[in-house]
Amino acid sequence: MFAGDRQQDFRPQAGTPRRHVLAAAALAPALAAAAPATAHARAVATAPAGASSRRLIEPVRTHLSDWGSVAAHLGGLGDMKRNLMYHTGLPRRDLRVVSHGVQVKPPLALGSHVSFVRYADGGTLVMGDVVVTEHELQRFCDTLHRHRLGVTAIHKHLLAQRPGIWWLHIHGHGHDPVPLARGLRAAFDRTGTPLPLPPGRERPVDMDTDGVDEGLGAKGSVDAGIYKCIFVRRERITDGDLVLPPGLGSTSALNFQPLGDGRAAISGDCAMIAEEVQKVLGALRRAGADLVELHNHGLTDEPRLFFVHFWAVGDAVRLARALRPAIDATNVVAAG
Repeated sequence: MFAGDRQQDFRPQAGTPRRHVLAAAALAPALAAAAPATAHARAVATAPAGASSRRLIEPVRTHLSDWGSVAAHLGGLGDMKRNLMYHTGLPRRDLRVVSHGVQVKPPLALGSHVSFVRYADGGTLVMGDVVVTEHELQRFCDTLHRHRLGVTAIHKHLLAQRPGIWWLHIHGHGHDPVPLARGLRAAFDRTGTPLPLPPGRERPVDMDTDGVDEGLGAKGSVDAGIYKCIFVRRERITDGDLVLPPGLGSTSALNFQPLGDGRAAISGDCAMIAEEVQKVLGALRRAGADLVELHNHGLTDEPRLFFVHFWAVGDAVRLARALRPAIDATNVVAAG
């Protein structure tokens, strides 16, 4: 559904591919207890001082079992983030992407993902960041629009990558999460995106992660061989009349892919308000990072957020220390 449209009537879509019916059937035992969350009474919050006088709707806590029908349509069971976001990762394991001589592992910069949030008025918001090839881009967008899902950004995370890859931010809102999930599945079916996999056992990465943590002032985590340090904006971020959970569409992230001998390739993203942008760009360049793209992720966020993607290769610890001033120039806190 398009950003800002809160009353759209969804209609069932025919023609679900047989492989996804089978995927949903395979998930049935794990989702047997899943049922839609009970209806929540409408709850509103007053906008912060200095903002408009509109009434805001808060997110509500849900459980993994509340999202069984969404998992069945997406083809794999996701996980919960902060008990507010139902998250599904769909990394492009099918692609072999090279940027500046580095073969990019999917979690470094090819990690499609979508998050669902339930609100106190009974509505559901979905937002996501999706990786498509240039050949897939137009038909993916067309399918989203046919299912009343919006595209809020089309941009790059990498420079000079082969094959040509694009990243899209998507947005949808409705009372029932199932049509949202159905529309996403239909769009993903127009790409080579593999079905989600259950989380695997993580192994330590070949890198001085303690030194990276100290350099950035944050404790990172391992995701399929990539070390990730995440920061979230301190402000309350809204999208129209919806209050976004901390970190939804407003994170700064530094992803480290070990290259051996203490070196790493870094694909990073900083979330900024307008007055922080030039300070961050200057700090990134002084750290030796290449700037990739400056853009927005949303259409109606408040405060208005800007994002810069950057790339760097070198000694992981030295780069972490050099990049710290860019993080410190923004109003963020390390994700818990």
